[in-house]
Amino acid sequence: VLIDVKLLTLGKVLKTHWYYLYQVEDNTDIIMEGALIARDRVGVQDFVLLDSHTSEAAFLNNLRKRYQENLIYTYIGTLLVSVNPYKELDIYTVTQMQLYRGVNFFELPPHLYAIADNAYRVMCSEYNNHFILISGESGAGKTEASKKILQYYAVTCPTTEQLQVVRDRLLLSNPVLEAFGNAKTLRNDNSSRFGKYMDIQFDFKGAPVGGHILSYLIEKSRVVHQNHGERNFHIFYQLLEGGEKDLLCWLGLERNPQKYAYLVQGRCAKVFSINDKNDWKIVRKAFSIIDFTEKDLEVRKSKAHPSDGKLITQAVFVSLQLLGVHLSILQEALTHRKIEARSEEVLSPLNVDLAFYARDAVAKAIYGRTFTWLVNKINGSLANKDSTRKTVIGLLDIYGFEVLDTNSFEQFCINYCNEKLQQLLIEMTLKAEQEEYEMEGIEWEPIPYFNNKIICDLVEQKHKGIISILDEECLRPGEATDLSFLEKLEEKVGDHAHFVTRKLADQKTRKSIDWVDFRLLHYAGEVTYCAVGDFSLMVFQVLCNSKNGIVRDCFLLSELDSRRRPETVATQFKNSLMSLIEILMSKEPSYIRCIKPNENKEPGKFDDCLIRHQVKYLGLMEHLRVRRAGFAYRRKYEHFLRRYKSLCPATWPHWHGPAAEGVERLIKHIGYKPEEYKLGRTKIFIRFPKTLFATEDAFEIRKHLLGMIPLEACWRGVLARKEAKKRTWAVQIIRKFIQGFINRKKPLCPENVEFVRLVQYKYLMKLRDHIPRNVLDKSWLQPPSILEEISEMLQKMCIRNLVRKYCRGVTPERKVQVTNAWDANWQSATYAPFVFLLIQAPYSQYATPVVKYDRNGFKARERLLVLTQSSAYVVEMAKIKQKIDYATLKGISTSNLGDGIVVMHVPEDNKQKGDVILQCEHIFEMVTKLCMLANKQNLVKVVKGR
Repeated sequence: VLIDVKLLTLGKVLKTHWYYLYQVEDNTDIIMEGALIARDRVGVQDFVLLDSHTSEAAFLNNLRKRYQENLIYTYIGTLLVSVNPYKELDIYTVTQMQLYRGVNFFELPPHLYAIADNAYRVMCSEYNNHFILISGESGAGKTEASKKILQYYAVTCPTTEQLQVVRDRLLLSNPVLEAFGNAKTLRNDNSSRFGKYMDIQFDFKGAPVGGHILSYLIEKSRVVHQNHGERNFHIFYQLLEGGEKDLLCWLGLERNPQKYAYLVQGRCAKVFSINDKNDWKIVRKAFSIIDFTEKDLEVRKSKAHPSDGKLITQAVFVSLQLLGVHLSILQEALTHRKIEARSEEVLSPLNVDLAFYARDAVAKAIYGRTFTWLVNKINGSLANKDSTRKTVIGLLDIYGFEVLDTNSFEQFCINYCNEKLQQLLIEMTLKAEQEEYEMEGIEWEPIPYFNNKIICDLVEQKHKGIISILDEECLRPGEATDLSFLEKLEEKVGDHAHFVTRKLADQKTRKSIDWVDFRLLHYAGEVTYCAVGDFSLMVFQVLCNSKNGIVRDCFLLSELDSRRRPETVATQFKNSLMSLIEILMSKEPSYIRCIKPNENKEPGKFDDCLIRHQVKYLGLMEHLRVRRAGFAYRRKYEHFLRRYKSLCPATWPHWHGPAAEGVERLIKHIGYKPEEYKLGRTKIFIRFPKTLFATEDAFEIRKHLLGMIPLEACWRGVLARKEAKKRTWAVQIIRKFIQGFINRKKPLCPENVEFVRLVQYKYLMKLRDHIPRNVLDKSWLQPPSILEEISEMLQKMCIRNLVRKYCRGVTPERKVQVTNAWDANWQSATYAPFVFLLIQAPYSQYATPVVKYDRNGFKARERLLVLTQSSAYVVEMAKIKQKIDYATLKGISTSNLGDGIVVMHVPEDNKQKGDVILQCEHIFEMVTKLCMLANKQNLVKVVKGR
């Protein structure tokens, strides 16, 4: 039971979570077992602990119990299942963020912040990269989940004023991408119509320093067609609703969206829950913070207002480029075989039907490529130019498996993407399980599961897969039709177990498949697809020559000139997906699966049929089966023993041996059967949840029999009194030393004696590690004022001892060297003898004082140059700073002036530091000696002029 202070800290957010949080001796030991106390009322917080883990009904029942208690998060191991509550919950406050910050994964109830914090902590501690994969149906809460994670990092990560700019750009990239990439659908008023992968880059301190965004498969068809009750992309309505009157006039646009057929096909241009005018202001603010250059803006004067010459703002410009093209150029009827818009005219050799088709194709092409251009500009503003190594956490907000009434090419790509991600999830989960088993010394048993590689190969295999066949049909000479494509599929993959067409199906199935359809049996169920077309090359040529700068950037003439076979959209998507999979495989994974509880967006309504459908399509049962195939529960010995030690007399109240032995003694006393558990190196593995539940129930009974709650209160009182006694003692000591400091300059007396003795002790202990090591070392630790006399006496004693020690160590040969040095009239004879001690063989031939200049900054440093038979040494106070072997000497340069500058050229490698720049008063003598000893008289070069 949580103590009152902690209850006040957590607030009403955790009033429904009290059953998770139980502790016996340690207030930090808030572990997942506490959730087992109330499992009958609110279910278990980890599906792995379900007894009937293969039962879909049991899975849904547990999810329903938790949802009805506003517990929208549940784990499957480390995977998080999130159910959209369709209402505001007070679980995303700054207090909650701080609560989950730096806490062990299972110490608190399941939460989005636990996933985010665990990825961040492991990234910082192990210095590796992570990704968080967020998937689910439209309206399940994927976009909100990714925004919550970004907000968590913005609040909890360290930052500076400079990094604040990066943080703001990361956060404000969301409203821009939502404006251009989100739309109202029947399922969701703010549905993401593209896949997004964002890398958040962190420096070595764990601060966010940059980012990078990849987008996948923007739903271009929405530009030209919307179902009833749906809208086009938000940005169109935002500009018309919030744009200034002058701006709309200059663009030739009217504020009424009913004037434009592309915007009213869904018959809901106005939506009560969406404030387009306010959203337009947010987008404008975002563009002012996201760094667009003047070149990107193509600043110009408005013809409508030649007098003021007002500069068009960043956000307005990008939007008017997009909307100006779509609502002015593309809305012109092509039925007269002519396109006229914004001073651009193109003659069209098309009939009426093809003209409408071409118009829509242009609209989709421009929007798709402009969206890519926008993402690239945002990436430019988020890019971090620092070349130091960074770690990243990737956020993948990707569309879930889709089965609509009519499934087009876009649904085919979406479901193919989900097949690949499901394959990645199962493979990485199995890999993590196997690594943990091997680390703990537990025998790994192969786990049977459905490997959907066979479906992935059906789609992507070279020369045989559906995408390859589609490429061939799109790019081959002659006229390709939907039927010719289906015939090719039947010919090449007709015998595949997961592929069906009307021609190949049995009589019962044939009724549900049209002649232009084919059906794939995905891991999540059957989906029937229709074929789609593409836009013509003539349109591409028109767009390459557009007067609009952004359109020209998006459609390059070089693409037309290229002789390479152009890639189809399907191949482009396959390649980008393969690249994404490679990125994810190189990172440590975390998973969030989002579920939509009902179609009407009603709080508290739990639609079993709809949720069962999503559980299947998200592969949750398959993932649970893989996690439960071995052991349902695993826990470190220390945590397990600390919780359940009261169940065994040998371990209660204290176990003084190793935790592993204590756990072994405990489970033998409880009566675990050999098939119910395994003991690893650091953890106990329990196979069945019922074993754990029985242990937890016994613990609950034991807790009340022992009266542990009163005992705990008494124990806290003992600890509190002990703590109070320590604090009283600390106050007395601090008061005594303050008095000693005040009276420190007085003679020794009871008021200052302890303080003075402590100062003496600290100084002598510190001086012990800073005593000079030789007679040339003049440094001495600065003493406190009350120890100056003693310190001076100790310094003299130390110097005498070092001189005595040195003199006794000088050999007769070294005394001769010193004498010769004096006879040679060395100007630096003060420390020349000590140089001889360092450079013993071969003996020195010449020495002279020099000034050495650093290569970086040219700082002057006094040195001694010593020449021997084989090398030259640059010496400072008996320390060899650089050794130059004559064999590595490449040249000697001197100045023709009277400045005494000489440069010794040597290569820069592991042994040498590079060229040596010296200034010597005896330059002729020094250079002559150097050339003679090195036997390189031809290497001297006198430089003139500089």
